[in-house]
Amino acid sequence: MPSLEQLIETGDLAAAQTLAELDPARAAALTLRLGRPAWAAAWATDPLVRAAALLRLGQPDEVLGTLAHTPDSARAAVLRSRALWQRQLRSGAEQGAKEAAIAARQQARREGDAGATIAAAALCGELLLPEPFAALRALAEGLKVAEMLGAEADPYLLAVLAHAQAGTGGQRKAAATAQKALSRAEVRSPARVVAYLALGERAQAKAEAKAGQISPLWSVPYSAHDDLQPS
Repeated sequence: MPSLEQLIETGDLAAAQTLAELDPARAAALTLRLGRPAWAAAWATDPLVRAAALLRLGQPDEVLGTLAHTPDSARAAVLRSRALWQRQLRSGAEQGAKEAAIAARQQARREGDAGATIAAAALCGELLLPEPFAALRALAEGLKVAEMLGAEADPYLLAVLAHAQAGTGGQRKAAATAQKALSRAEVRSPARVVAYLALGERAQAKAEAKAGQISPLWSVPYSAHDDLQPS
């Protein structure tokens, strides 16, 4: 019998769902990692996993509802911040995303949560892309945390970093960083979409987003460099 991972890869929802019922928490996390966020959102028992899946789908209001009664933590704060950012990108109206992201970064530092600190650094860098040198400084924290852990840099952070480097005139460096992000990113992930946009490969970015059910909202911060816009 095929494994759950094989069924997810082939898109066999009915068979995958049967196996997922045996361990829905593991199934949701695996499904999200393999780029099937709609399935992950439906199966998740952990509100943080469900929120992450809904963010990929571009459903910020549902994210905020999911997290409304979740215990306070840096990881929840980062997810809320990105939900506010998506709301802002969708509406064009200020939602306090930057302030929320900075507060989430501070909370992650206090809690000593390396993963949340890296995610917050990536989000802060994205929010600061109109000021590329400020974005570089924000992203540097995420790189430093990974280095201290002896881990590879987060692929999404690297993809954002490529755009910041391009914004400061370092096109060759930006291309190398984007390629590094692609080599490390999970299939059908936002990191791959953002990295392809940094390389100017719009068709690839669109194909990756479609395959991974990734909302066009993920591309809007990079709209100066691509033609992906929310429908």
